[in-house]
Amino acid sequence: MQQVSTKASKQFITTNDLRRMGVTVDTIKPGDGTNYPRQGQRLTMHYTGTLKSNGSKFDSSHDRGRPFQFVIGIGQVIRGWDEGVMKMSLGEKAKLTITSDYGYGSQGAGNVIPPNADLVFEVELLKIG
Repeated sequence: MQQVSTKASKQFITTNDLRRMGVTVDTIKPGDGTNYPRQGQRLTMHYTGTLKSNGSKFDSSHDRGRPFQFVIGIGQVIRGWDEGVMKMSLGEKAKLTITSDYGYGSQGAGNVIPPNADLVFEVELLKIG
């Protein structure tokens, strides 16, 4: 075990707990580099979501034939989207790699996303506003 000290107290964590948590944004196609989403704006996006563990697809706006719309930064989507998409500019296509704590956590989602699953989304920011 590795000891980690904090100002208030000492806590012990195992090396398995030291994995990187959050969201990573890898640009596939650059956007305009000027227009970035701000909290409270309605966004229109295309996406495909897969499980990081085996690459199996669990959802896609492409399959439904219409983009997905939501309001950014207010919890309408998972935390990995709220934080990752805010780093994208209009027209950008990116891969969001999201750890389970920024996704659906220990509960998973329905029968398609198991508990503690890391996720990968290929997303494209089509419209802001």
